Amino acid sequence: MSISTQPKSSSTSITRPIQNCRFCDTPLEVSCVDLGVSPLCESWLPASSLNKMEAFYPLHAYVCHKCFLVQVSAYVSGEEIFGQGDYAYFSSYSDTWLAHAKRYTDQMTERWNLGPQSQVVEIASNDGYLLQYFVQKGIPVLGIEPAENCAAVARTKNIPCLCKFFGVKTAQELRDEGMRADLITGINVLAHVPDLNDFVGGIKILLGDRGVCTMEFPHLVTTMEGNQFDSIYQEHYCYFSFHTIEQVFAARGLTLFDVEELPTHGGSLRIYARHVEDQSKPVSDKVNELRQREFDKGYADLEIYKAFGERVIDTKHRLLDLLIKLRREGKQVAGYGAPGKAATLLNYCGIREDLISYTVDRNPIKHGRFMPGVRIPVYPTERIRETKPDYVVILPWNLKDEIMTQLAYIREWGGKFVLPIPHAQILD
Repeated sequence: MSISTQPKSSSTSITRPIQNCRFCDTPLEVSCVDLGVSPLCESWLPASSLNKMEAFYPLHAYVCHKCFLVQVSAYVSGEEIFGQGDYAYFSSYSDTWLAHAKRYTDQMTERWNLGPQSQVVEIASNDGYLLQYFVQKGIPVLGIEPAENCAAVARTKNIPCLCKFFGVKTAQELRDEGMRADLITGINVLAHVPDLNDFVGGIKILLGDRGVCTMEFPHLVTTMEGNQFDSIYQEHYCYFSFHTIEQVFAARGLTLFDVEELPTHGGSLRIYARHVEDQSKPVSDKVNELRQREFDKGYADLEIYKAFGERVIDTKHRLLDLLIKLRREGKQVAGYGAPGKAATLLNYCGIREDLISYTVDRNPIKHGRFMPGVRIPVYPTERIRETKPDYVVILPWNLKDEIMTQLAYIREWGGKFVLPIPHAQILD
């Protein structure tokens, strides 16, 4: 089969705010949380752009009163976010994330007896952080990645990569060329999909008759219970509970037959899907248990969504109170990490250089640039040792254990960590 690298399709572009639910087309009327306005979270500014205007977009999440899908309006198309050749997110810069990918590869290979005769497809394969481990096992792979700069890095790891958006059209093209996947995987891609029904419809087409699809995404329940509002940003169009994503897949002829609850990203789900017609994989008790648990907690009731916004405001106030107190005491405060979620956190809270002097990141693409909106400078990680800040705010709080281990040396000068989510707290 030939792998095309023709220009990416823009068929997934949505350039005006949505008025109806992305899944069931019900008019959106119920607010979940209003985070004001924010720039694109991966739009890192070079110094030459500091005197130029930035685009800010409303960041207001609504919940559908029929299917309970939480979603934001799409003001920017997927082509504009991922298709410009300079997408700044690379998965391989987190050791914790690489270890997660390696474990997944081992688990799937053993559970589904994957080998040289199998075909693995990853949607949104980024820089090859995951598929490289299947390649090492001699299992045929294909990455589908809309960001050309990420796909180029994956190809240096001997990973064939199709630079396109995924949906019904791309899936049908691959199937016409003879491809059927034994395993389709997508990690943290569902939230990035503006046309949800087209995306899941593509999975139905490309998945082999006895194939398995796994998808990982932050669990809306843990997002809300943990006040993790910073995971809401313009590039994330949708936020899923289990009973909602079950409806989305069922509408396209796919059954969720298993589910795992993971600690990643503050609490995620890994769902397992198969064709409705494939009776070889019975639905596990975990599926029914998780669905019932969500119902018991009230996630099929609008009131729990309406209350989320008030908790977010309280989280913002607590963080600002702490940072203002530290700065008034003359303490130096720096940040660690420049993840997408930090753009939401910092812009919503109005945190600029007066509260966090700078941040650092392991990704060299971000060095010498400035955080979107708030324009906090980003340096290499060595800056921490050079300036010896009194406090380091862990912006990718979901990686706090990895980061606290990497920065254990700040204890040499009495440095401490600040965790902003689920509420502001100082960690020794």
